[in-house]
Amino acid sequence: MTKDDKIKIYNLLKTASDSLCGYASPDFAGEMPEFQDDVEISNEQIAISNSGDGKSQADSSSDSAISRINKKIAECKRCSLCAGRLNVVPGMGVEKPLALVIGEGPGEEEDKQGKPFVGPAGQLLDKMLSAINLYRDKNCYIANIVKCRPPMNRNPLPEEADACRPFLDAQIAALKPKAILCAGSVAVKNLFHSDEGVMKLHGKILDYKGIPVVTTWHPSALLRAPENKRPAWEDLKVFKSLLLGIVPDYDK
Repeated sequence: MTKDDKIKIYNLLKTASDSLCGYASPDFAGEMPEFQDDVEISNEQIAISNSGDGKSQADSSSDSAISRINKKIAECKRCSLCAGRLNVVPGMGVEKPLALVIGEGPGEEEDKQGKPFVGPAGQLLDKMLSAINLYRDKNCYIANIVKCRPPMNRNPLPEEADACRPFLDAQIAALKPKAILCAGSVAVKNLFHSDEGVMKLHGKILDYKGIPVVTTWHPSALLRAPENKRPAWEDLKVFKSLLLGIVPDYDK
């Protein structure tokens, strides 16, 4: 990670922490730390750093940028959704993903388990992703617009989405996905602050701060209206072609 990336994430976390506290957070008191570009570690260096306890230098940095962001999310009380949650659902997946999948918010099962897309819609999402060789434990990260379950699985209110937005921005900055797949209108509308939803935008390649974005139906919407599974499959093929243009052998 570069120095500039670290500064950006630091500032996003400070903003979120200040908002959480309602005043200047003591966690970020004083001057900003001096950040440096990360140094690439060779396999030989990693082997040398294994020192009897079974942990490598790479393992010792488990408190990564994304894990620090997710810890801040776990502490969040910036909107009223926190009052009804069983668990916060920051996201899950690999830390250097090929694709970032963004949904709208946790449902009942996600709230119980603290993981995104684990209910019936999540099972369908996993099938959709695997059809184009994407997996949450291999090359994807899955997150939502809001990190706590809205009551009765309603759509997040604008103020709830705005309260969570610094965390999503920080996740995108830390993860650096090659491409983003928006699952549903709530995701794409909030990502772009737009009124245009899935019916108009699905299958199109959009741009979010230099990251290509494709939109398709949310899996829960496909469970309610299976007739949209065919156009959703066409959207996924567009996304796969996009990824192959970025990483030609990702599906091998």
